[in-house]
This record gives sequence, structure tokens and C-alpha cells, in this order.
Amino acid sequence: MQHPSSADLAPRSRLARLGGLIARHPRTWVVAWAVIAVTCFAVAVGGVTGESLFERLHSGAPTVESESSRAQEVIAESQPALETLTMQVTGADLADAATVQEGASATRALAQVPGVKSVRSPLLAPGGVTDPSAAPLVKGGTPAAGGFVTVVDFDPGLDEAAQETAETQAEARLLAVATAVHGQGSVGSTSKVIEAVTTTVERDLLRGEGIALPLTFLVMFFVFGGFVAAGMPIIGAVVSIGGALLSLFVFSHVVELDATVVNIVTLLGLGLSIDYGLLTVSRFREELAHRKHDVPTREEVARAAELTVATAGRTVLFSGLTVAIALAGLLIFEASIMRAIGVAGVSVVLVAMVVAITLVPALCVVGAKRLSRKAAEPASDVGVFSRLAVGVQRHPVLVIVGVVVALVTLALPALSMRLTSSGTELLPRDAPQRVFFEQLGQDYPALSAPEVTVVARTSDTSAATSWAEQFRTSPGVEGLVVRPLGSDDQRIDIRVAGRPTSDEAQNLVTAIRDTSAPFDTLTTGQAAGQLDFLDSMSDRAPYAVALVVLGTFVLLFLMTGSVVLPVKALLLNVISLGAALGVVVWIFQQGHLEGLLRFSSVGAVESMVPFLVLAFGFGLSMDYEVFLLARIVEFHRQGVGNDRAVSLGLQRTGRIITSAALLIVIVFGGFVAGDILIIKQMGVALVAAVAIDATLVRMLLVPATMTVLGRWNWWAPAPLRRLHERFGITE
Repeated sequence: MQHPSSADLAPRSRLARLGGLIARHPRTWVVAWAVIAVTCFAVAVGGVTGESLFERLHSGAPTVESESSRAQEVIAESQPALETLTMQVTGADLADAATVQEGASATRALAQVPGVKSVRSPLLAPGGVTDPSAAPLVKGGTPAAGGFVTVVDFDPGLDEAAQETAETQAEARLLAVATAVHGQGSVGSTSKVIEAVTTTVERDLLRGEGIALPLTFLVMFFVFGGFVAAGMPIIGAVVSIGGALLSLFVFSHVVELDATVVNIVTLLGLGLSIDYGLLTVSRFREELAHRKHDVPTREEVARAAELTVATAGRTVLFSGLTVAIALAGLLIFEASIMRAIGVAGVSVVLVAMVVAITLVPALCVVGAKRLSRKAAEPASDVGVFSRLAVGVQRHPVLVIVGVVVALVTLALPALSMRLTSSGTELLPRDAPQRVFFEQLGQDYPALSAPEVTVVARTSDTSAATSWAEQFRTSPGVEGLVVRPLGSDDQRIDIRVAGRPTSDEAQNLVTAIRDTSAPFDTLTTGQAAGQLDFLDSMSDRAPYAVALVVLGTFVLLFLMTGSVVLPVKALLLNVISLGAALGVVVWIFQQGHLEGLLRFSSVGAVESMVPFLVLAFGFGLSMDYEVFLLARIVEFHRQGVGNDRAVSLGLQRTGRIITSAALLIVIVFGGFVAGDILIIKQMGVALVAAVAIDATLVRMLLVPATMTVLGRWNWWAPAPLRRLHERFGITE
């Protein structure tokens, strides 16, 4: 059975007119985009401003305005945080007086470095390395171990250049101290950790794209059967990456941009661009197959471009808007990093959309003659995917039950999800800075930051001490110190065994906050910060969910005219995303596949991952939903029956969806191959979400549920039907 050609059905909509304009001046569009892309990359890598995007990145746990942050502000007022540089020395000969004297002389030279405020070292203790005051800086508290630590504090308020110069000179003199005592020295600092994270992110990004682009090109070569068609989505993707990097560079001047944002947002842009490019090129070839001449005429090429932009372009716009709505939900949250990801993500989606409906059609027009040689015959109604749909339609209830059971089984581990905010654990296990700080915490626990800190708003030290003593016997507590914080406050530092965000640390924070005191208290630390972050996210989550659900529902209703299809799409997405999160918990929290994926489990999932997976995964799932529904709706409006419209829609889009999903999996495989833990978790989550959605959901669950619902798929109350007739988007 042949259906009317798109040429007979699509009037001259605005998108069709845009396609005609592109067809008349394709090379102008290509050159314009080439200039834009070069400019974007030049700005992002520092070729224009002299400062690259990667030099502007930061790293740290996500924070919100909260009790924890207010406590940090009080502490900073009385005890401003200083930039420090720490050296661990092993194998030193501390038993030889002459060697110790030589080391002390080299240590004193550190204080002469411009910008150095003070130097703390057991070599400078009044009574030498055996002085009791030096014990916290000596490994094991005794010189016999041959290990010690030297800490350099820098003057506050140094500008970036002066700080960098001071650190470079101080590091050289620190290593000279290690040489003087015949030991081996290693140096670490917060700035070095941030540099290690940003450098690893940059390397991961280049490696991810280096893996993704060639593999996606290879896959698309087999999908399209030619180099020209395969290259067009890749070109569009490269341009979108440039746009993504430029948008991130701009946002880095407005908010502090976490290093992990770059990989997340850039690879999202890469994946969407390839998806949209694949859809656009496929539709252009389909329309070109209706030509009457062996070599397409200019009119036939122009008409193919018009119809491609009018149909595939419309689908791209709907899809892009659904992804943008999902990411816009992140703007509801208080955490600046979530807002930054939301704004940058929306901008990248918009870039991918514009590239797909302008640059890719222009490339198609330029390469029309080459594409026409490979253009398929007019699309067949019968094939692998239509037969799959018919098979599903024979036993729809059985398919629904089987798929739902499988998805629920995959989702079960998510019920035991534990969240954490890692520090150096974000880096690979063998990263020098991670090794440095893990060794420092093990050998010199007194130098590690306390897990929980309480600011007691009282000038009475004894009262603060008396109140704090009740927590000394709390589970996991290893030590408690009270000391004045300025003239009006007391600082209570409590050390807890295990990770800074362990259950013991979080339970202690909760207990402290629930315990009344004869003065005001503010609790901070990594565990407190994470609890405040999660509380803030939980408070705002209902509003974010409402925005995404309402926006998606309205958009799908305007496209389909049904209230049933949008509701069904939302429910199916919830199930598939739950399954993806279950996979993440099973792998990263429970510690499966550590060797294969090259990570060390911290027994939890990074606190931002679930929220980002729900936003990004929801957007990508709706991406494929729109691809499929757009064609089903197209056939339904031609008067085709429900089951037949479903099978035809699946036949026309099944190849595109599975190909697009495979390409997305390859792209997000760049996340999995990365070394930063949170990026790796995001990669696994999104690969699982896309794979589950494109197979179990789109290929099986959607046709099965639409078969069971039958004519109810297209139901809407009379007032909404009239609303759709007036405002529905059908072109």
C-alpha cells in the first residue's frame, strides 16, 4: 500500500520556506557556519582572549546557601582560609643531627620566598624533631619512621600571577628540603587537585571525542552506505561542539563553572547533533527518492530541502524543545552548578537544533548529486520493524508484562541508593594528587580537615566545651577539639572515622542540629554541606518536576492532539529512568565491574548524578519518543488506522532510532572511558538510559501499549480538542 508523498501533504509552512531559502544559497550557509565554528573554537581555546575555557574551570562539592555555608562565612571572617602547599617526605635520615640541621637550614630558606606567610615543619621546632609540638607533623609521632610533613602558608590576597610564582618557587625549595635530609618528597595542594581535575577533564574530552567521532562516522557509513551522507551529521556535530564550548566560555564569566560541566554539556551537544543530523539526512534522501530524473534537477533538490526542513525540521524542533524543557528544570534548583548546567545545556540544545535545520540541509543540497546515487527507493511499508510491530501487536499484554517486569528488576537497586560528594576520589586511583592526600590522611590525621565543625555563638569556651562533650561518645567519633573563634564564637572540630560523608558523619550532623544548646550553633563540614545540598534539591524537586511534566505534556499535546499519549510517554520515561539509575547503583555503589570500567567504588553515587540523569535521560528519552510519534501522527492524520499507523511509524523510524541510539551510546561511551568518577557514572547512566529506551521501550513497550489503548490513544476532552484545532502545531 502506498501512501501520499510528503510533497502532496506539506503546505508551504515557515519551515518549508526556510528550506527553500537554504536550497537557493546553500554555500552561503555552509561558509557562514564554518566562520562561526572557527570563531567558537578560537575563543574557547584562548586564541582570541588569551585565556582558555579550561583555565577558568573550578572543582568542588556542590553547595547551596544554607546553615553550612553560613558557618563557613563566620569561620572565614575570623580565620581566613590561606592557600597552602604541603610536602610529605619519606625515607629521611632524622636520626643524624647534621642532616636535620641541613634540612632546617633549607626549610628556613622557604620563608624568604616572596608571598610566603609562614612555614610549619618539625625541623623548625624549638626542641628539634623530638619536640612534642612537632609530633603532629612527624609520621607516627616519632622520627624513627623517617617521615615528616612541611606546610607552607601563603599571604592572603595575592593576585593569580603572584600566587602562581610563589607556589612555583616554594615547591622547588620544598623539594630541596627533601634532598637535604636524604628523603623523597611529594607535594600537594588544593590548587593542584583542581588542576589535576581540570586537566583530566580536558584529556577525557579530547579522548572521548577522539573515540566517538571516528566510530560514529563508521557506523553512519554503514547506515547510509556512503562517505558523503555519513560525514554530514559529523560536520554538524563538530560545529555544535564549537558552539557548546563558546557558550560554556561565556557562562564561566557569569558563574563559577565546575570542570565536570564541560564534558557533560559538550558530549550532550555532540550526541544530539548526530541524532538530529541522522534524522535530517535520512529524510532528505527519502524525499530525494521521489525524484523523476536520474540526476536530480535544482527544482527537485529544492523541493526535497523544503520538505526535509518542514518535516524532519519540525521533528527536530519538537525534540529539541522537549530536551530543553527537561534541562530547564535544573534552573529551579538553588545550587549554582545545577543552574549552570541547565543554562549551558539549554543553549547547547538550541545550537544543535539550529545546526540541524540550517547547516545540515545546506550540506545535503551541496551534496545532492552524490546523495541521489545512494538514495533509497521510496520507503517501503514492510520491513524488519513493521514485522516487529505486528509481532508485538499479536501479544501486547504479554509484551507489556514482560518488559515492565524486566525494567522494575533493573530499577530495584535504586531503592538502596546512597549519595556522596567525593573530593580527590573523583580522580583515578593512581592519580598523584589522590595518592598524596590519601597518604596524608592516613599518616598525618591531625592535618586532615575535621569531618564536622560546629560554630558555637558564645564567648564562653567552657560552656561550649561542656555542651560538645556529649558527642564525644557518638558512633565513629575519634576526637573533639574546642577553641576560640574570634572573641564571640567557639569552634568545635569533631573528627569522625571513615569518609567525610559517611553515615556516621551525617548522623552526627543530624544529631547536633537536633540537640538544643544554650547558645546558637551552626554546623558545617562536608557531611553537613551534602545534607544541606540534598535538602535544597528535595525542596525544589517538586517544582522542577512540575515544570518538566507540564512543559512536556503541553508540547506533546500540541503535536498529537491527545492527552493519553503524553501521559503514557511520561510514565514510560519514569520506568526506564528508574532502570538506568538501578544499573548505576548496582555498578558504582555495590562495586560491580570495577576492573572492567577502571574505577574504585566509594560505596555510593555522586550526589549530582541522579538529578542530572533524570534531566538528561528524560530529555533523550523524549527525543526518541518525538521521532516515533511524529511519524505515527503523520500516518494517523492521513486516515490510517491505529495499529497500522503504529507499525508504519515504527518501520519508518525504527532504523533511525536504533542507529541514533547506537551513536549516542558510542558518544556517551566517551564518558565511560573517562577518568573522572562523576563523569564515568554519568556515562554509564546515560548509556543505560538510551539503550533501554531505544530497545525495550520504543521497540516493544510503545507499540504494545498503543495497541492495547487502540482509539483511546487519540482521546482528548472536547474543550482540549477545540484548543488543539486552534493552536495545535501541525506544520
